[in-house]
Amino acid sequence: MTDTARARKLADRIRVVVAETLQRRIKDPRLGYVTITDTRVTGDLREATVFYTVYGDDEERAASAAALESAKGVLRSEVGRQTGVRFTPSLAFVADALPDNARTIDDLLAKARASDEQVRKTATDAQYAGDADPYRKPADDEDASDLDDAPDAAAGPDAAAGPDDAAGKAAGSDEDGSTQA
Repeated sequence: MTDTARARKLADRIRVVVAETLQRRIKDPRLGYVTITDTRVTGDLREATVFYTVYGDDEERAASAAALESAKGVLRSEVGRQTGVRFTPSLAFVADALPDNARTIDDLLAKARASDEQVRKTATDAQYAGDADPYRKPADDEDASDLDDAPDAAAGPDAAAGPDDAAGKAAGSDEDGSTQA
Protein backbone atom coordinates (compact mmCIF):
# COMPACT_ATOMS: atom_id res chain seq x y z
CA MET A 1 0.00 0.00 0.00
CA THR A 2 1.25 3.44 -0.83
CA ASP A 3 0.72 6.60 1.09
CA THR A 4 -2.26 8.70 -0.02
CA ALA A 5 -0.20 11.84 0.54
CA ARG A 6 2.37 10.52 -1.94
CA ALA A 7 -0.37 9.77 -4.49
CA ARG A 8 -1.76 13.28 -4.01
CA LYS A 9 1.67 14.86 -4.51
CA LEU A 10 2.26 12.77 -7.63
CA ALA A 11 -1.17 13.75 -8.98
CA ASP A 12 -0.41 17.44 -8.46
CA ARG A 13 2.96 17.06 -10.18
CA ILE A 14 1.39 15.20 -13.13
CA ARG A 15 -1.21 17.97 -13.51
CA VAL A 16 1.54 20.61 -13.73
CA VAL A 17 3.72 18.59 -16.11
CA VAL A 18 0.82 17.81 -18.47
CA ALA A 19 -0.35 21.43 -18.50
CA GLU A 20 3.14 22.79 -19.21
CA THR A 21 3.80 20.17 -21.89
CA LEU A 22 0.50 20.92 -23.64
CA GLN A 23 1.34 24.60 -23.62
CA ARG A 24 4.98 24.38 -24.78
CA ARG A 25 5.58 21.16 -26.71
CA ILE A 26 2.35 19.94 -28.28
CA LYS A 27 1.62 21.86 -31.48
CA ASP A 28 -1.47 19.99 -32.65
CA PRO A 29 -3.90 22.36 -34.44
CA ARG A 30 -6.86 20.33 -33.16
CA LEU A 31 -5.93 21.19 -29.60
CA GLY A 32 -8.13 24.11 -28.56
CA TYR A 33 -8.22 26.06 -25.32
CA VAL A 34 -7.62 23.13 -22.97
CA THR A 35 -7.44 23.60 -19.22
CA ILE A 36 -6.24 20.80 -16.96
CA THR A 37 -8.57 20.98 -13.95
CA ASP A 38 -7.63 17.95 -11.84
CA THR A 39 -5.57 14.78 -11.76
CA ARG A 40 -6.16 11.65 -9.72
CA VAL A 41 -3.77 8.77 -9.25
CA THR A 42 -4.72 5.26 -8.12
CA GLY A 43 -3.35 3.94 -4.83
CA ASP A 44 -0.73 1.77 -6.57
CA LEU A 45 0.50 4.80 -8.61
CA ARG A 46 -0.01 2.87 -11.88
CA GLU A 47 -2.84 4.88 -13.47
CA ALA A 48 -3.51 8.60 -13.59
CA THR A 49 -6.77 10.18 -14.68
CA VAL A 50 -6.39 13.71 -16.03
CA PHE A 51 -9.53 15.86 -16.06
CA TYR A 52 -9.71 18.70 -18.58
CA THR A 53 -12.11 21.29 -19.93
CA VAL A 54 -12.22 22.79 -23.42
CA TYR A 55 -13.54 26.23 -24.25
CA GLY A 56 -15.78 25.98 -27.28
CA ASP A 57 -18.57 23.96 -28.84
CA ASP A 58 -18.98 20.18 -29.10
CA GLU A 59 -16.94 19.97 -32.31
CA GLU A 60 -13.94 21.67 -30.69
CA ARG A 61 -14.28 19.41 -27.64
CA ALA A 62 -14.20 16.30 -29.83
CA ALA A 63 -11.16 17.59 -31.76
CA SER A 64 -9.33 18.39 -28.51
CA ALA A 65 -10.12 14.93 -27.11
CA ALA A 66 -8.64 13.35 -30.26
CA ALA A 67 -5.53 15.56 -29.98
CA LEU A 68 -5.02 14.57 -26.34
CA GLU A 69 -5.34 10.87 -27.22
CA SER A 70 -2.75 11.21 -29.97
CA ALA A 71 -0.36 13.10 -27.67
CA LYS A 72 -0.75 10.61 -24.80
CA GLY A 73 2.62 8.90 -25.46
CA VAL A 74 4.58 12.16 -25.52
CA LEU A 75 2.82 13.34 -22.36
CA ARG A 76 3.46 10.06 -20.52
CA SER A 77 7.18 10.08 -21.40
CA GLU A 78 7.44 13.69 -20.19
CA VAL A 79 5.66 12.80 -16.93
CA GLY A 80 8.08 9.88 -16.42
CA ARG A 81 11.10 12.06 -17.13
CA GLN A 82 10.07 14.89 -14.77
CA THR A 83 8.64 12.88 -11.87
CA GLY A 84 11.36 10.26 -11.54
CA VAL A 85 9.08 7.49 -10.29
CA ARG A 86 9.97 3.84 -10.92
CA PHE A 87 6.84 3.12 -12.94
CA THR A 88 5.36 5.93 -15.04
CA PRO A 89 1.58 5.90 -14.64
CA SER A 90 -0.58 5.44 -17.70
CA LEU A 91 -2.63 8.51 -18.55
CA ALA A 92 -6.36 8.61 -19.20
CA PHE A 93 -7.99 11.87 -20.26
CA VAL A 94 -11.55 12.56 -19.10
CA ALA A 95 -13.59 15.62 -20.03
CA ASP A 96 -14.50 17.36 -16.78
CA ALA A 97 -18.23 17.83 -16.20
CA LEU A 98 -17.63 20.93 -14.07
CA PRO A 99 -18.74 23.50 -16.69
CA ASP A 100 -21.92 21.53 -17.44
CA ASN A 101 -22.71 21.26 -13.73
CA ALA A 102 -22.06 24.97 -13.25
CA ARG A 103 -24.35 25.79 -16.19
CA THR A 104 -27.10 23.58 -14.70
CA ILE A 105 -26.74 25.28 -11.31
CA ASP A 106 -26.89 28.71 -12.95
CA ASP A 107 -30.11 27.72 -14.76
CA LEU A 108 -31.65 26.48 -11.52
CA LEU A 109 -30.68 29.68 -9.72
CA ALA A 110 -32.24 31.76 -12.51
CA LYS A 111 -35.49 29.78 -12.16
CA ALA A 112 -35.44 30.31 -8.39
CA ARG A 113 -34.91 34.07 -8.84
CA ALA A 114 -37.85 34.24 -11.28
CA SER A 115 -40.05 32.30 -8.85
CA ASP A 116 -39.02 34.58 -5.97
CA GLU A 117 -39.82 37.64 -8.06
CA GLN A 118 -43.26 36.24 -8.90
CA VAL A 119 -43.94 35.58 -5.20
CA ARG A 120 -42.75 39.09 -4.34
CA LYS A 121 -45.13 40.64 -6.90
CA THR A 122 -48.03 38.56 -5.61
CA ALA A 123 -47.26 39.52 -2.00
CA THR A 124 -47.21 43.26 -2.71
CA ASP A 125 -50.79 43.23 -4.04
CA ALA A 126 -52.14 40.83 -1.39
CA GLN A 127 -54.49 41.73 1.47
CA TYR A 128 -54.55 40.15 4.92
CA ALA A 129 -57.18 37.46 5.42
CA GLY A 130 -57.99 38.69 8.96
CA ASP A 131 -56.61 41.51 11.05
CA ALA A 132 -53.41 43.13 9.91
CA ASP A 133 -51.82 42.12 13.24
CA PRO A 134 -53.42 38.96 14.67
CA TYR A 135 -51.24 38.86 17.81
CA ARG A 136 -52.25 40.07 21.29
CA LYS A 137 -50.41 43.01 22.72
CA PRO A 138 -49.86 43.90 26.41
CA ALA A 139 -52.32 46.84 26.09
CA ASP A 140 -55.06 44.38 25.05
CA ASP A 141 -54.34 42.25 28.16
CA GLU A 142 -54.74 45.29 30.49
CA ASP A 143 -58.13 46.13 29.01
CA ALA A 144 -59.30 42.54 29.52
CA SER A 145 -58.08 42.46 33.18
CA ASP A 146 -59.92 45.73 33.99
CA LEU A 147 -63.16 44.10 32.89
CA ASP A 148 -62.54 41.03 35.10
CA ASP A 149 -61.93 43.17 38.24
CA ALA A 150 -65.17 45.22 37.98
CA PRO A 151 -68.08 44.05 40.22
CA ASP A 152 -71.14 42.61 38.56
CA ALA A 153 -73.87 45.31 38.73
CA ALA A 154 -76.74 42.83 38.33
CA ALA A 155 -75.80 40.86 41.47
CA GLY A 156 -76.15 43.85 43.80
CA PRO A 157 -73.85 45.58 46.32
CA ASP A 158 -73.10 42.47 48.38
CA ALA A 159 -71.89 40.44 45.40
CA ALA A 160 -68.53 42.24 45.37
CA ALA A 161 -67.97 41.44 49.05
CA GLY A 162 -67.76 37.72 48.48
CA PRO A 163 -69.85 34.74 49.56
CA ASP A 164 -68.59 34.57 53.19
CA ASP A 165 -69.44 38.22 53.91
CA ALA A 166 -72.97 37.87 52.56
CA ALA A 167 -73.67 34.79 54.70
CA GLY A 168 -72.26 36.47 57.83
CA LYS A 169 -74.46 39.58 57.48
CA ALA A 170 -77.56 37.48 56.96
CA ALA A 171 -76.95 35.53 60.19
CA GLY A 172 -76.21 38.77 62.13
CA SER A 173 -72.62 37.99 63.14
CA ASP A 174 -70.08 40.51 64.25
CA GLU A 175 -66.76 41.03 62.68
CA ASP A 176 -65.07 38.78 65.21
CA GLY A 177 -67.38 35.89 64.30
CA SER A 178 -69.71 35.93 67.38
CA THR A 179 -73.43 35.89 66.66
CA GLN A 180 -75.97 38.34 68.06
CA ALA A 181 -79.47 37.46 69.04
